[in-house]
Amino acid sequence: MPEPFDPDHIRKTLDRISHSDNPEGKRRTAVAMILIGNGEAEELLFIRRAEFQGDPWSGDVAFPGGGVEEQDADSRATAERETLEEIGLMLPQEAYLGTLGSITGAYLPVSIACHIYQLESLPPVTLNGEVVKAFRVPLKVLLEPERNQQRTFEYRNSHHSHPTIELNGYCDYFLWGISYRILQRFFVTMGVESLR
Repeated sequence: MPEPFDPDHIRKTLDRISHSDNPEGKRRTAVAMILIGNGEAEELLFIRRAEFQGDPWSGDVAFPGGGVEEQDADSRATAERETLEEIGLMLPQEAYLGTLGSITGAYLPVSIACHIYQLESLPPVTLNGEVVKAFRVPLKVLLEPERNQQRTFEYRNSHHSHPTIELNGYCDYFLWGISYRILQRFFVTMGVESLR
């Protein structure tokens, strides 16, 4: 049985997924899920967004990404452009493994396409004003049962209860929301036990 985070396994698994890159009635956005490892992927790159009033993802832990713009050929081009803009990282073509398809926002009319890459190592990154931190977390840490918990918290003046991943030791904020859902889809697609 192939290792779930072997790049050939990831590529072949993603090739079997059918998806639409043009969901109707949704604001189109895209993110880059960047795996790091020489051979089997061992770590995953996250960012923490800067806090801006009116930004629905202000301060959240996320993947590099943003809205599809007119000059972008497709959502993959968006993910790569946004990664370069936000953290100064140019993603080479040979690093591309495929797409998980799109996930629709639970609260906002947005569709987020996730494109997956793997780098042998992470070069130095340069953060722009939209990002305050870039950090790596081992995949095995993200799967630790004690880090995966339902949490009730206040967010933008209302109470929420969601599955989360505690990131102590890597970031002072936890992972939740659509980024959590994207990560969960990745793990399930790769045949790894779901986060909850």
